[in-house]
Amino acid sequence: MASRIRLTIALPADAAVSALLDLPASPSACYVFAHGAGAGMEHPFMASIAQGLAEHGVATLRFQFPFMEQGSKRVDPPKVAQAAVRAAVDEAARRLPGVPLFAGGKSFGARMTSQAQAGLPLACVRGLVFVGFPLHPAGKPATERGQHLADVGVPMLFLQGTRDALAALELVRTTASELGPRATLHVVDGADHAFHVVLRSGRNNAQVCEELLGTMVAWMAATLSRRA
Repeated sequence: MASRIRLTIALPADAAVSALLDLPASPSACYVFAHGAGAGMEHPFMASIAQGLAEHGVATLRFQFPFMEQGSKRVDPPKVAQAAVRAAVDEAARRLPGVPLFAGGKSFGARMTSQAQAGLPLACVRGLVFVGFPLHPAGKPATERGQHLADVGVPMLFLQGTRDALAALELVRTTASELGPRATLHVVDGADHAFHVVLRSGRNNAQVCEELLGTMVAWMAATLSRRA
């Protein structure tokens, strides 16, 4: 059975943020999971992913970005958000020595993690998992927000819904294709940016979550086996 540990992660300039570590008995890996712009680390979707990964033997370290910790609705500048990502990765490495690390996040958290990795590789991180990469603003299809991905040198998994208003599927496919073998794209049929599906799809949100979990765990295991 997994344990849940509440943490405080120190940031530059004497700041700090809250964090949660879901820790199975003998983790095969740890995923440093950054939240999106509209909801923090304890959002039910974040909790479901963390709990599900723990049931599959993967630890998860969730953390708050400073703006969310302060109760602000305005997201942090990239420099501040990326510093939080680095601090969370460092905390995971310190607490779980020898456990392979992955990083990524939901939406804004995915983009800030990938930007951090592109700027200066995150210590010990074997790959990035994007749970809904926000490739463009809603209604404004473009790929500029993904240009930095060319500078990411580790494997990347994109989990994207076919109804994602922030990532037109054809543009996601093009972006992933241009990244070559570093990128794996898993498309979730009928899911929107929050990975909700409509009733007529014949599936429910819990089933979609299981699909996400199974894909993440299998991809992490395959990534680690290739580097063994």
